[in-house]
Amino acid sequence: MTITATAAPASTLLTPGDHTLILIDHQSQMAFATKSIDTVALRTNAALVAQAGAGFGVSTIVTTVAEKSFSGPVFDEVSSAFPDAQVIDRTTMNCWEDQNVVDRVNAIGKPRIVLGGLWTSVCIVGPALSALEQGYTVYVIADACGDVSAEAHDRAMDRMVQAGAVPMTSLQYLLELQRDWARGETYALTTGIAAKLGGAYGLGIIYAGAMFGAKEGGH
Repeated sequence: MTITATAAPASTLLTPGDHTLILIDHQSQMAFATKSIDTVALRTNAALVAQAGAGFGVSTIVTTVAEKSFSGPVFDEVSSAFPDAQVIDRTTMNCWEDQNVVDRVNAIGKPRIVLGGLWTSVCIVGPALSALEQGYTVYVIADACGDVSAEAHDRAMDRMVQAGAVPMTSLQYLLELQRDWARGETYALTTGIAAKLGGAYGLGIIYAGAMFGAKEGGH
């Protein structure tokens, strides 16, 4: 059987308009006990995802748990990307059991959910499994999540993947939203976020631009 390739993306690749990004409990109290990822890296990755979501106009929900009484405010890296967001504070560990969150999901009306937050084994597993059971396609940005140990994070990721969730990373999320360097309207946005928050890749963008005037997408 002959297969003919076509120059078209897979339907499973994310686009800015096909999903809801839910950032969950990126808060101080939750971060204090997070050991599966360095806190600096976690904050950087959360910032990368938040800036990507905001820059590409992704429908985004920011939610906290017990903000005033226990866990503290959401990371500034997240709140600064969405200065006008109405952060939903909850008592439920599983945000999918909070009616305000579900009402916002329904109002947005997108079939795909992208998750990042703390802790992976509780506050991410809960909505991931719940959304999957209700027919949503779920993606989890693994390095924008964290847990009390590497074992806890890894087993939580295993559990979600076995249930059908799709794992990805923060830089992958940004670049998947761009996906073509010829998209000039978001080129500066994407490379600007990567230059600030993309680690060694970002340094490469800065170096190539400064030394050679080079840019992605050049032929």
